[in-house]
Amino acid sequence: MSVQYAILIYESPDDQRIREEDQSEQREVRAAYQAYTEALVAAGRLRGGEVLDLPHTATTLVAKPGAEPVIHDGPYADTLEQLAGFYLIEAEHLDEALDWARRCPAAATGRVEIRPILARP
Repeated sequence: MSVQYAILIYESPDDQRIREEDQSEQREVRAAYQAYTEALVAAGRLRGGEVLDLPHTATTLVAKPGAEPVIHDGPYADTLEQLAGFYLIEAEHLDEALDWARRCPAAATGRVEIRPILARP
């Protein structure tokens, strides 16, 4: 039985800034993601995914026990990396999902998290 996995793509603000400023770098990265996406489609594994807008466009709600949630403009994380996008794939097992994650362009420069989608009864 196959399982759906989210492949979460994280990158540093510096990587994002360099891509925005360097058009050839931007074209190279887009081509790498296009090839990766096409490989997932050809293998019949892609179920969805999106590129997220820049982190400064985020709004984060932080819950505090016994208090009203606090709303922050922008991401609210104790990390130097930011979530840039995700793929939703279907794989037979974690090892297959890891193989696809290793092929993700972000695996060369950033961080890629693989997380199974919670099975619903």
